[in-house]
Amino acid sequence: MLIKKEDLPRVSNYEMNLIHQDEVEIVNKLYDALKENKIDEADKLLKEFLENVEMHFSEEEEMMVESGYWARAMHKSEHDTMRGKLKELYEKWQKNKDPQEVIEFLEKEYAPWLTLHISRWDAETAMHIGDTF
Repeated sequence: MLIKKEDLPRVSNYEMNLIHQDEVEIVNKLYDALKENKIDEADKLLKEFLENVEMHFSEEEEMMVESGYWARAMHKSEHDTMRGKLKELYEKWQKNKDPQEVIEFLEKEYAPWLTLHISRWDAETAMHIGDTF
């Protein structure tokens, strides 16, 4: 397990919290498959993870546009930076299928980034948007 759901920062928007929890569930499955060197399973889970991250980012970006969030360009820039890193990671994975490379990325880049991103950008965005439920 890479990230415990209970360790994930929570924001003041129910939908955003659900999106983050779903993403953590998928990344944990991916992480476990990589640790167990299950290449075929990891390959499928990596694709699912990347699709989920894109859905996460797109949904948040849509909420920011709809609500007229003043800092949406900066928040989206954070998403775009991670999109680029994930694209590069996936291209390397397709060539090498090296579990350790993905494990290191998830541990050293993605997990710390996600926690910081939620604490900073998503928390502020959620306060602007409000709760949708």
